[in-house]
Amino acid sequence: MKRKELEVILWSIALPGFGQILNHQIFKGTLFISLEFLINVQSNFNQAIMYSFLGEIQKAIEVTNYQWLLFYPCLYMFAIWDAYKETGRVTSLYTFMPFVFSAYFVTVGLMYSSNLKIFGVLFGPVFLPMLFLIPGISIGLLIKILLGNLKVQK
Repeated sequence: MKRKELEVILWSIALPGFGQILNHQIFKGTLFISLEFLINVQSNFNQAIMYSFLGEIQKAIEVTNYQWLLFYPCLYMFAIWDAYKETGRVTSLYTFMPFVFSAYFVTVGLMYSSNLKIFGVLFGPVFLPMLFLIPGISIGLLIKILLGNLKVQK
């Protein structure tokens, strides 16, 4: 991964839309930032993040508007993927797979975050989706590799 790709991905992780702005796609970047802001405010996500980091998971669950927050994983992962793709350095046909499966798994993690306990611990709407990112990326990478190998064998 070259410096430009890493820079774009890291800024996109910081805030969806920043990567697009770095890629000189001002309208698209502004759109992603606006959507992120709308979803963030409507879902009370910053408040949930604050409570989660303070260890007050039940309060984080109570303040979260899940109807809005469920939009966040797809927007977030798509903005990262789009910014990376627009650097022009995507070399594999299936590079998008880890991003797509991460969005799926984080969304599922979010749906279960108010009641799923792992080893008796309730992780809530911030940390459980983060944990679900790990299998999402892993399965996405595995599928990317398998599909890449199928293409080579034909």
